[in-house]
Parts: sequence; structure tokens; C-alpha cells
Amino acid sequence: MGQAALKPDRRNAPDENIDWKRVVHLMLLSRELDEMEEKRLVPEKKVLYQFSARGHDMAQILLGLNLTGRHDAACGYYRSRPLLLSLGVDPADALGSAMARAGGYSDGRDIGVVFNYPNPNGASALPMCGGVGSQYTPTAGWAQAITYFSKQLKNSDYDRDIAVVLGGDGSVASNGFWSALTVATTQGLPMLFYIEDNGFGISVPSTLQTPEGNIAANLASWKNITILDGDGSDPQEAARLTRGAVDLVRDERRPVLLRLKVPRLEGHSFQDTQTYKSEELVRSEWARDPLPRLKDYLVPAILSEEEWEAAAGAAKAAAEQARVEAESRPIADPETVTRNVFFEGEMQVMGGQHRAGYRAPETTERMAGDGQRINMVTAIRRTLDHEMSINDRVVLFGEDIGPKGGVHAVTLGLQEKYGTDRVFDTSLSEEGIVGRAVGMALAGLVPVPEIQFRKYAEPASEQINDCGTVRWRTNNRFAAPIVLRMPGGFFKCGDPWHSQTNEVAFVHQPGWKVAVPSNAEDAVGLLRTSLRGNDPVIFFEHRAMLDHAWARRPYPGDNFALAFGKAKFTRQGSDITLVTWGAMVHRCEEAAEGISADVIDLRTLMPWDRNAVLSSVRRTRRCLIVHEDLGTAGFGAEIAAAVADEAFIDLDAPVSRLAMPDIPSPHNPVLLDWAVPSTERIRRKITELLEY
Repeated sequence: MGQAALKPDRRNAPDENIDWKRVVHLMLLSRELDEMEEKRLVPEKKVLYQFSARGHDMAQILLGLNLTGRHDAACGYYRSRPLLLSLGVDPADALGSAMARAGGYSDGRDIGVVFNYPNPNGASALPMCGGVGSQYTPTAGWAQAITYFSKQLKNSDYDRDIAVVLGGDGSVASNGFWSALTVATTQGLPMLFYIEDNGFGISVPSTLQTPEGNIAANLASWKNITILDGDGSDPQEAARLTRGAVDLVRDERRPVLLRLKVPRLEGHSFQDTQTYKSEELVRSEWARDPLPRLKDYLVPAILSEEEWEAAAGAAKAAAEQARVEAESRPIADPETVTRNVFFEGEMQVMGGQHRAGYRAPETTERMAGDGQRINMVTAIRRTLDHEMSINDRVVLFGEDIGPKGGVHAVTLGLQEKYGTDRVFDTSLSEEGIVGRAVGMALAGLVPVPEIQFRKYAEPASEQINDCGTVRWRTNNRFAAPIVLRMPGGFFKCGDPWHSQTNEVAFVHQPGWKVAVPSNAEDAVGLLRTSLRGNDPVIFFEHRAMLDHAWARRPYPGDNFALAFGKAKFTRQGSDITLVTWGAMVHRCEEAAEGISADVIDLRTLMPWDRNAVLSSVRRTRRCLIVHEDLGTAGFGAEIAAAVADEAFIDLDAPVSRLAMPDIPSPHNPVLLDWAVPSTERIRRKITELLEY
């Protein structure tokens, strides 16, 4: 389908279904805010980052006024303030956020152009990110959640709601754009891709982003999507196309891409002097300014000259009032800046199942198993199965997790039992897997995405980072609790692509909890806590332990759950403390045979049980940390630093670490056995420390 899908206006008069007076007010207000920042607040250093919306503003406002569904959501980028104003954002919040004052979008934690707007009773703005293209896949996740609520949960409130993502011509070259496009068109999602093409990504022309600079033309043959193209500076055409695009998505429940050509009348940001543009080009862009075209279109057809001038005066007054209010706001207390990294008891405004009223069943740390030992694969599958059976918001997805049951067989049979809406395969895009999960979590689902092997998480690193920081950077306005399952580590052999652990990378991502169970029992307890929790979790499943005889345990019961940050003493003694996790727990236990040693399985690395380690070291006076990850900057270094800092005077020997050398995991088993800490090497290191 193309432009013919929309009926053209049969007259030149403004569409009477549009509140043009509202459009004029918002347009003039947006211009006043831009001018105020450029001429006063930036020079006065009261605004540090400024991105003018001039030229983009009219079409954005027309789009925003069409977002009337209670569960509509839009995700924009740094030039999207006009859309936010059309959704109802208080100008004082917008300006105060730009000035990094308390309140507003983030309490001064994030740059003011990175908006968010939780609106439980109308269209919301999903948390925007600073990374170009990172807005696409979370919006696809919101669109998929809309479909899920409507079809799977039979909630008619979602039947006509849509998701809208805004992006510039530069963003169409990003991984996120193509991933979201694939998701939306293969799943038939109610999603509008709104592309504002101003011809430049900062200074790079759009012809270097996509062939001949027109993404709409390049996608003309793409299946399962309607492509629309037009002039975002022409009031009549912009009004027709924005309304038509939204109506198509609402009615047909399929994706639409609308590309509007708009001028960028100022630089990319305030600091951008646009010297890369010729004077002729700049003049031609100003000739396309939508503001005078809007005035010509509406005066006198809708407003008189006097009414237009009155609207301009009212907008100027509103902008000044917003400035006064914004400047009266204080700077947030610096001591509060560490709050809301994780859920602290005060519920976020939007996002996650708890916001939607979920109340977790009672849990216990007492086991109630039948005594039959099962492997970790079965334990994880059984836990997922039970939680899905009692919570219809839980959804599983990833590459090959459907009929195949995952490359490690963890999800085997779950699609057959729960259907393809709840357990489904995805396209081969980790960006799409994690980004989509973020949007689904923001909408209130419990997404459980799988990354097939730890190394394959790298293409999703931007989405992983953004997901973890949602709560902090919005100051608890939004949260995106997902459970990201991730197998990794060696298994019989190694290699640089399937056997990486590098769990420390996730510990270093603010906002993520990190679980590393060593056995079936702990896997059940930590996974259940993750699925019922209110924070994003990396759930690391070590490949060597999935079917390891030592890791088998009785299933501890459907109510069994473990707290994060609580280590387990798998062996207790008095001469040395061994601190470890994952596959190394078994080897440390073997190495400690016949030695009076504390063996501590941390079980979670974020948070980690600092008190258990320190109390043990103060008693045994020796400490050895063993892990599979590389030694340099591995998580063992963090533990060693804590011990040296807080228990130094208690030590009778240096804090010691045993880890992989700083190399990728080698493939040949002989080379692997040499590189990974073995039982024999651990025992030698223990002896060395005891003899120190």
C-alpha cells in the first residue's frame, strides 16, 4: 500500500476536525521556548544542551494531537519537544528539565532533551535515550504488548491503541531501526515509524545514510507495511498524512512508515554553526519554514490577523511563565542522586507488573522437594513453567526457543503448552530481542528474553545499558523489569564465541541485578525471585552446569525463592576462605577436601554478599577468590579490593585471586583445561596461601 491508501482532501480549506487554534498555540509556544533557550538561557549557561525543533515542530504537533488512545505511546529523540507539548507536558517541566532543575523528567539526572512522560490516563512518552536509533525496538515492544493485551488477555481497552516512534534521517541507518522494522512487519504490529527527514545527521547528508537519501523510496517494496511520503512543512499535507497514518495503524493493526521532509532551521545543536551548509541551502530551508506557511493557511480561514497576534502574545507569556517557574525550582539535593538505581519500595509511575497491581505469592527459603535430583535445565524449565501457569503476563522469547526448545533445551515443550503468543522465536537480532523486551516491560508485561550465548549479547549492549538506567534516569517515573536469560561459559571445550563469561560487564551496568547460580536448587530460587521482582535481572546459566551431576538437586518447590545478595557457605572451616560462583563452586569444593575451609558461593554478583565474605575472612585470616572470567578487572578484583580495604589488619596472607589469563576461551580441551582454574590449580593455590 502507498499514498493511494489515503484519501486526498477535496478542498483546500483546513480540516475542520483538527483543533487548529491548539496547533497554533503549541507551534508558537515551541518557537518561543526555542528562542528563549537560544538567546537567553544558553548564553547565560542555564541550559547546557539545546536542540532546536524549528522546522520539525508543526508536523510533530499535528501528529501528537492524533494520539488520543489511553494506551498510545510515543518514543522520540532529542528534537521531539513539540510532540511532548502536544501530549500535554507542562512547559515548565520541559524548560526546567532543560535547565537540569529538580522535578521535571529526571530531577537533573539526564539532559533535558531526553524526555519521558508517564501518563496512565492518556498517551505517554516512553523514556527517550541519547543514543541515535535506540528508540525503535522498545517502541516495537510496546506495540507487541498492545497486541498481547488485546488478543491474548482479551482486554478491549487496547484494541485501537498504537505505538509511535520518531526518528531522523540519520537514525534509519541504525541497527535499532532495521531490527524494529523486521519485528513490526513480521509480527504485524500496530506501530507507526515517523521519520523526520531534514537532510542531515549533524553534518552528514542523508545520501550517506540511505541510497539517494529517501528511506520511503527504498522501502517501497518492503512487505507488510504501508509507506507514506510527503512534505512536513505544508500544513495541509502534514495534517492529512499524520492523521491518515495514525488512522491506518489504528484500523488495520499493521505498521506504517511516514517520512516527512522538513527543514532543520538551526544547527544540530546550539553549538553547531552549520558551516557545512551553503548560504543558498540555508536560504532555501528558511523558505520552507512551516510557521509562516501555517499562518498563511489559517489566516483568515480559521483565525483573523488579530487572533493570530493574540495567540503569539499568549504563547510568549506562557513561555515566560514557564521560565519563571523553572528558574524557581532548586537543584536536586546531591545526596539523593544515588537513589532509585534499584526499586527501593516506592513504586514507579509506569512500567512493570507491580505497577499494574501484581502481588507476588508468598515464598519461602525452606525446600519442599520430593527428593528426586534434577539437572539445572529441568529446574529452570520447571520454574518458568510454573510461573507462566500462574501469571499470564510472563512471556518468553529468543532465537530458537520455540519448537526447538532452545539450543540448550531449557524451553523445550513450553511453546506447545502455552502457545506462540507467549513463547516465540525471534529474528536474529539481539538488539531487537532486548529492546523489544524493554518496551514490553514498560507496558506491564514480564518479558523473559534469551540471549543464546553470552558473547551474542554484545549487539544488544546499548539496550542493556539503557534498560538498567531507566529507573535512575527518570527518577522512578519509569522502570523496565525484564529477566534476561543468558547461557555462557565453557562446556567440554571452549571457544571465543560461545564460552565467554565476562559477567563483570553486567555488574558494571547500573540498575541490573546479576544472578550466577551454580546448581539446580539455587537456579530455581533466584529465577523465581527474578520473575516476581521489580528490577531487571541478568540470569546467567553456566553451560557446564546445566547437566552436571554435581549441580543436580531436588526441585525445592513452587514457593521456593532466594534473596539476592545472600551467599551460601557450601563448606565451612577455619583456615582459609574461598570465594567463588558459577562453575568454579564445584571445583573449589573438590579442592578444599581435607582442608578446613569456608567455601562461599556468592550466587549473585549484584548485589554481592559483602558481609558474608568479610566476616569469614576476619575469622580464617586468608582469602582466595576463584573465577572463570579473566583476571584483569574481573569481579574478583572488586572482592579483593573490599577485603583489602576492610579486613586488611585481619589477614595473615595476601588476598589472592585465581582466574583465567587475559585471553579468550581456547577451543582445544587441552588448552582450555590449562586456562580455566582447575581443581588441582586451586588446591595448589590454597596450599601456597596456607604456607605463607
